[in-house]
Amino acid sequence: MTLKVGIVGVGNIGSIHASVYHENPLTEIVAVCDIDQTKADAAAAKYGVNAFYSVNEMLDSKIELHLVSVCTKGEENGSEHFDPTIQLLNAGIPVLGEKPISNQIEQGRQMVELARTNRVPYAINLNHRFTPAAEKAKEWVLDQRLGKLHMINMRMWINNPVEISPWFHLRALHPHSFDVMRYFCGDVKRVAAFMMKGEGRSIWSNTQIILEFENGTIGNLVGSYDAGASYGLERCEVVGSKGRFVLEDACEQLSYYPRNSIETETYSYLGGMRSFSETFKSRIDHYINQLRSGTAYDEISGSGEDALKAQMIIEAAIESWETGQIVEVKNTLSVTGGKI
Repeated sequence: MTLKVGIVGVGNIGSIHASVYHENPLTEIVAVCDIDQTKADAAAAKYGVNAFYSVNEMLDSKIELHLVSVCTKGEENGSEHFDPTIQLLNAGIPVLGEKPISNQIEQGRQMVELARTNRVPYAINLNHRFTPAAEKAKEWVLDQRLGKLHMINMRMWINNPVEISPWFHLRALHPHSFDVMRYFCGDVKRVAAFMMKGEGRSIWSNTQIILEFENGTIGNLVGSYDAGASYGLERCEVVGSKGRFVLEDACEQLSYYPRNSIETETYSYLGGMRSFSETFKSRIDHYINQLRSGTAYDEISGSGEDALKAQMIIEAAIESWETGQIVEVKNTLSVTGGKI
């Protein structure tokens, strides 16, 4: 069955989503929606579909939708996700949202709870985990090639001069970092954060965050909005009792180093993936395949719940820096009184 797709928010990121759906033979774009009528009309003309200027208008039209990408933005890149997502989940329509799930934790909780209550698949574009290299590394973890996990070191940084809020760097960039760390090592138990402002900055543009995971693994995140392009985007190292892997820039290179041997195993551009831009296609295609195969709402990869857990780590890190304390992440992960 061809999935009929709508896209809410057709700016830069929404246009990337649209191009992926347009190229996928298993999907058909049938609606675009944006409060900016000029953007909506331009996208509608490009794809030969209906333009809508609000989600209510799109839903009231009774157009058939099997999936909607919510690519709105707002403060800290997350404040405009809530209303359209709630409207779509209430209508029983699966959603693929952009990160962060929300810059307001209570809104994130409500979206996750609604998806769970209505049993609707709800995913977030946590695209850094959806690469052949990351999936191969995950196989190594599950197959015990690393043995018992000891440490994870994550680095993610870009050059972003934007000054939106004190926590813009944390809330907008590091949902990806913490999702990757959770993907390999599970839930985080405690964090301690340190931050600094780069020269001329008003926001906390650099951070080092120490983490303890529920399974006993320890790790750290190095993050920055003051990095140069020559630094690369990211690097993830996971160390265990039997070996370690190093994953460079999500998709470019993956290497395995056994603890007691000098023979290493290296993959460059695993699966033919050459650049980060291709991760949008791999992530969106994965969600399409899960919907078409009937994957249960609570078994979706890169789910709203995954994104909420990543955001909760960020909020705990902010609390740690503000209070100078080690913060228990589990104390902030309650949803209507229960732990996620």
